[in-house]
Parts: sequence; structure tokens; C-alpha cells
Amino acid sequence: MVWLSKIYTRTGDAGTTALGNGERVDKHDLRVETYGTIDEANAIIGLARLYTGGDVDHLLARIQNELFDLGADLCTPVPKSGEDKHLRITADQVEALERDIDVFNSLLEPLNSFVLPGGAASAARLHYARTVVRKAERRLTALAVTETINPEALKYVNRLSDLLFVLSRHLNDNGKNDVLWKPGASMA
Repeated sequence: MVWLSKIYTRTGDAGTTALGNGERVDKHDLRVETYGTIDEANAIIGLARLYTGGDVDHLLARIQNELFDLGADLCTPVPKSGEDKHLRITADQVEALERDIDVFNSLLEPLNSFVLPGGAASAARLHYARTVVRKAERRLTALAVTETINPEALKYVNRLSDLLFVLSRHLNDNGKNDVLWKPGASMA
């Protein structure tokens, strides 16, 4: 577990930070940028939770905890050799997201248009979180070009953005209050 007795350490004052394995890197390092973007998505989900309750809130609480797991995974490079005893996102966590998507998606009518972010306050915030998760996914795929990453981490992020989309529709009265794209409507 983490023990924080002092919040500021001054070790980052020169623009570097420590990864989970102790290695120091620039604060703008792509790995740091990637797990920082996951943290940003987590914060937005926290804002969305101010407007949710019940099963959705319980699910989002689990996801927030798993996003910290994902941050721990991403902040610690996969060892080049030897046993990896670090916290990693697992296939079970990815499969749980898939089950959640299936459950909530089964309540929704199929779409006949793209959905614009909006509707209920909770749904709009989950749309925002979804876009930040997609940004993290782009950064994660860029990181994977030069470094070894846990493949389950990439799957998790991909599924999470899908789940956030489905949950946003669920929170918009199972899609009845979705804001739909009307192609070319402003040009008429």
C-alpha cells in the first residue's frame, strides 16, 4: 500500500518524476503523460458520480479504483526479463467491463445516428470522460511503439471507453434523451 506522510518532497522540482520502479524520467515523458491522462479521466468520472446513484454509481466506483490499478500498471515499466510482480490490469478486469457493457447495452435501443455529448449532467460528464479515455488510448498506443506495455491495459482502456458510452446512453433514460447528430442540420 501507499504511505503518504508528506505531500511535497521537492524531488520533482527539476522537472522529473519517479516511475514505479524508481527510475526518474521527465514529467513530460510519454509514459507519465499516459497515466496522467488516465488520472484525468478518473477525475471526470468522479464528477459524474455526483449525479449518479445505485448500480451505475457502484460500477463507477469500481472503475475509479481500477483506474488507479491501471495507473500503477502504466507507471511501472514491464521488466525486460525476470518475474513481474507489479500490479497489472488483468484479463478478468477486461472481461468484467465486457459483461458490464453487455448488461447495460441490452437495455438500449439500437442507434440510427451518432450521439452528441449531452443530455443528463451525468451522461454529459461520462461522454467527456470517454473522450479523455480515448486520448489516453492514443497515448498508450504511441507508448507501445517504443516500450513494452501490458496488452491487457490497452484492452481495458478500449473497453472502458465503450462502457462509458453505453452508460451515458443509459443515464439519458436508456437513450430516449440522447442528443442525436443531425447531419447538415445547420446548413438547411
